[in-house]
Amino acid sequence: MKETPLSNCERDFLLKAIQEKKRLDGRETYDYRKLKIMFGTDYGCCFVELGKTRVMAQVSGELVAPKDNRPNEGIMFFSLELSPMASPSFEHGRQSELLVKLNRQLERCFRNSKCIDTESLCVVSGEKVWQIRVDVHMLNHDGNLMDAASIAAIAALCHFRRPDVGIQGDEVIVYSPEERDPIPLSIYHMPISVTFAFFQQGTYLLVDPCEREERVMDSLLMIAMNKHREICSIQSSGGIMLLKEQVMRCSKIASVKVSEITELITKALENDKTARKAGGKCGFAESMPQERITALKKEETSVEMTDATERANNIILEAEVPPQTSQSLVVPLPGMGQVGQGLKNRQGLEEDEQDEEEASNSDEDQEAVMEVETTQKAQGDVVEISDSEEDEVVILQPEKTDRVQKKTSSSSQLKGPKASKKQQRK
Repeated sequence: MKETPLSNCERDFLLKAIQEKKRLDGRETYDYRKLKIMFGTDYGCCFVELGKTRVMAQVSGELVAPKDNRPNEGIMFFSLELSPMASPSFEHGRQSELLVKLNRQLERCFRNSKCIDTESLCVVSGEKVWQIRVDVHMLNHDGNLMDAASIAAIAALCHFRRPDVGIQGDEVIVYSPEERDPIPLSIYHMPISVTFAFFQQGTYLLVDPCEREERVMDSLLMIAMNKHREICSIQSSGGIMLLKEQVMRCSKIASVKVSEITELITKALENDKTARKAGGKCGFAESMPQERITALKKEETSVEMTDATERANNIILEAEVPPQTSQSLVVPLPGMGQVGQGLKNRQGLEEDEQDEEEASNSDEDQEAVMEVETTQKAQGDVVEISDSEEDEVVILQPEKTDRVQKKTSSSSQLKGPKASKKQQRK
């Protein structure tokens, strides 16, 4: 398990706050974080929130063969899982030191304390007994996993109901919940773990340490106790030795905390039992709002259209006039495509436009020449020499008519009667 180390500044800040009897979340020295207990739809499912630490416990049972040395007793089995979903420091499928320590502490807390009557789990001596399995899953790690796991496990065991069984000859019949009501487990007491953290060689003490406080602590003490002030198990881990006075002081604090947590578990069980009898929603899964999102289903809501026109007119009047952009400023480059109302697309139209411009220019030139010719014909200043391809049309002033006649006479001798007719007209 690899944890991200704290910086020296953060470590010094935490230790300085503990010396001043202050904590990060504003709690006092002996205060627990907010504890919330919820049960699932099925029997034996419990969800516990201790601050930001979240744990889920699920209890299941099956008929198995008993152990050879205990043929008349059932079997209790505990399985704890630290998934990477709870913390990035946890590795999937690998037993870390923390996982082994928590699993052993759970077994000592419940199995060795004889909190459950294992003899009541026997169906046929030496042949069939009930095996009760408790699976504890860590959903989020924010410190004090042992306390949250013990609360979730004992609450799930109290909430669990095993099927009723019957024996007919050599055959064992397991009845369904519809045929016979399930039977709860026989629980003598509820052991609950309380964790204490020591700092600076045992000088300072905190109850229910969070994840950052666990990183800077020197030692850890876990005491499992029931409401009758009976110590079920005790375990210390760390590099310091604790005095007898310190252990006695922690046991007195634990007795108060255990009685409060036991009352909270009992109240949660009663509320769940009342809700199931009333036929209402029970369990954290059923209490969550189920909002199904579908692609084809739409919830239609009625819309009043009485004042729609008046509101639209008011919105139009109050709205600001958008600035008008002049199209003359928008000069598209050759080959540029534009999208929008009133904009021209120049992509792939360069050659066509060049041809059109050349044709328009030639047409304009011809029109200008024709206009000049018509005006000069009207004034009598234009002399048309010939309509052949070799001759050109020359516009002459009245002063230069003599020179033009000499040229036309020479050309008329070559071209024939057309030129003579023109000379006679002139």
